[in-house]
Amino acid sequence: MSNPIWEAVESRKSKTADDIFKALKNVPIFSELNPREMNEIEKIIHRREYKKGEPIFRMGDPGLGMYIIIKGLVNIVEEDEAGNTTTLAVLKDGAFFGDLALLDEAPRSASAIADDDSDILGFFRPDFLDLLYRKSKLGIKILFSLAKIIGERLRRTNEQLAVLKKK
Repeated sequence: MSNPIWEAVESRKSKTADDIFKALKNVPIFSELNPREMNEIEKIIHRREYKKGEPIFRMGDPGLGMYIIIKGLVNIVEEDEAGNTTTLAVLKDGAFFGDLALLDEAPRSASAIADDDSDILGFFRPDFLDLLYRKSKLGIKILFSLAKIIGERLRRTNEQLAVLKKK
């Protein structure tokens, strides 16, 4: 991905490799990867710093990939046509979001806004698809982890809907 605002991790590896490795290892999608596989991910992950109030993405934008917070706070907000916002979640260090965009490019269902100066990793769909072709065993391992996370979320949503129906 050629975008000057996103810096390849490799160029800052000596200074921040431990932070990046730790952040990736704590994300369930990557937690089962061995060191060699993790090294492959570090090669394609991108890092960017956001200032407080800066959007990471806006509701309606095409989904480009997922994000991992190394340090900072991110508000996930829903925006209505009048410009009013509702905070759906406040995410902090170690949290990840936007992972459905690895599977499709559907428009974002909410906005992600930095609520503090934030250091964020981006794992983008084109890089993931390329990885699936180049290193299919690794790509499939990540894909299964992603499917497991989505399945768990769907189960929780179904449970919550069942509770709401009973009320």
